[in-house]
Amino acid sequence: MKGGTADGRPTLSSFQAPPTADGQHKMNPGKHRQGSFRTVQARWRAARDWKHGQSGQTLVEFSLILPIFLLLLFALVDFGRGFYTWQVVTNAAREGARAAAVQSDSATVDQKLYGSFCTAWPTASSCALDTTKITVTKTNIQGPRGAQATVAVHYNFSFVTPIGPLLALVGGSSVSAPTISATTSMRLE
Repeated sequence: MKGGTADGRPTLSSFQAPPTADGQHKMNPGKHRQGSFRTVQARWRAARDWKHGQSGQTLVEFSLILPIFLLLLFALVDFGRGFYTWQVVTNAAREGARAAAVQSDSATVDQKLYGSFCTAWPTASSCALDTTKITVTKTNIQGPRGAQATVAVHYNFSFVTPIGPLLALVGGSSVSAPTISATTSMRLE
């Protein structure tokens, strides 16, 4: 069969350049194929040698970069959680102080304070923060008009990632979980 085998598969001769006007091919197919094969073979050998020589170096570089990358990732996660917690605690202190400013009793101040981050207080199952880690200090509740009522909220924050031990591995020191606090004072009406 011209241009292929009997079962229809193309052969190398079917990929030759078309003949010129005088019937001669521009390239010598035998020499071209042989040189091309040697060139490809040499390139494969060079690529294989380069790949095998670099695999150990890649592993070492990855092991050096991985702790720093994880540190950045964990810091991003815990910073986001900490910022959210700070906003919730600040808003809770503000809500509690506002309730205290209008001469509400202590139970109503607690209701407003916890109600700012819990959907069904006093049930603590639907709260944005763990209520066992919150400490509330109320000063001058139902005091004389014109005096300051103060509500302080403290939350013992805890990391969800192993950022402390990883920081000790990378930098030599560890970090402990902070206490996030907010204090709001308002004049009693």
